[in-house]
Amino acid sequence: MNTPLTSSASDSDPGSERAERGSSRDIVVDDSDLLLRLTGPGGSHLRSISTEIGVGFGLRGDTIRVEGDDPAKLALAQRVLLGLLDLLRGRSLSEHELTRAARSAKAHPEIDLREVFGQVILTTNSRRIVAPKGVAQQRYVNAIEAHDIVFGIGPAGTGKTYLAMAMAIRALREQRVRRIVLCRPAVEAGEHLGFLPGDLAEKVNPYLRPLYDAMEDMMDPDRAKALIERGTIEVAPLAFMRGRTLNDCFVIFDEAQNSTAEQMKMFLTRLGFDSKAVITGDSTQVDLHHGQLSGLRDAEQLLDGVEGIAFRYFSDVDVVRHPLVQRIVRAYDSRDAERLQARLAREEMRGDAAPRGEPYD
Repeated sequence: MNTPLTSSASDSDPGSERAERGSSRDIVVDDSDLLLRLTGPGGSHLRSISTEIGVGFGLRGDTIRVEGDDPAKLALAQRVLLGLLDLLRGRSLSEHELTRAARSAKAHPEIDLREVFGQVILTTNSRRIVAPKGVAQQRYVNAIEAHDIVFGIGPAGTGKTYLAMAMAIRALREQRVRRIVLCRPAVEAGEHLGFLPGDLAEKVNPYLRPLYDAMEDMMDPDRAKALIERGTIEVAPLAFMRGRTLNDCFVIFDEAQNSTAEQMKMFLTRLGFDSKAVITGDSTQVDLHHGQLSGLRDAEQLLDGVEGIAFRYFSDVDVVRHPLVQRIVRAYDSRDAERLQARLAREEMRGDAAPRGEPYD
């Protein structure tokens, strides 16, 4: 049953300075449970949304009052709250998810929050819903549905690997593929782990831990273990992919920035009939030896615009981990951009700017 909602715009005090510069909007929610889930304990959810959008909220009884000096922000806040109420009728949302929805609406005023955040990929065994948490994630998921090869490129914490695994598990559940193949280069992040004991899967397991973590978050661990033992979910080290043809598979190639150009070509040419491949990576975190061209960067330049292949990009705005992760990514990106500008300025002064096509640093 739909919850009755009413909204109105009015001057809070015609004689006040606020009334001359702005106004207030009232949203009435007649369902007390829905109102509590939107506003949060003690109004904590509203405070987070208020900070994100830049308006004030007041709560009295069943009425939320939006106040501010900017009519555009008032309209945005009203639209966000109504959209969130629609979402909350169908599913629960955490305070972080509510805040991200407000952030997405602020960055993309044209979006329909129900269309973005209401798109369910799958429901886990614990009844938790896996769904896009922003515009970039929704476009990424839609690209995976529509294309056979998709590159997801962006910083850590943006959900590239997690969503790829969710799409793979859904395809397996719906019997659109027979197997899931997990692949990742065995390149250490600046450390040398030395000899690793065990069989092939055990040796590669540390490198594929993020994929396993995502899988175990969505599936019963015993079920996941049984699928791995049967080969329905396969661990395939990049070095062992040569000569294979992957038919009827959903293949995830994680940390692809640490593949060479030759390895990337080898991987992409393994794809057989009725298969999909999702390649994820962060072009700013290459751990290859200096002078080696990243296969991910090479593919960006070479394959952009090829029919059937999609590139989807994430930025620090799309980080869905701890809020500090977003600030950390932003700080590093800013520092790297300054270094790049300084290097280009030095090269220009020397008159020896790097020729087009030279490998990245």
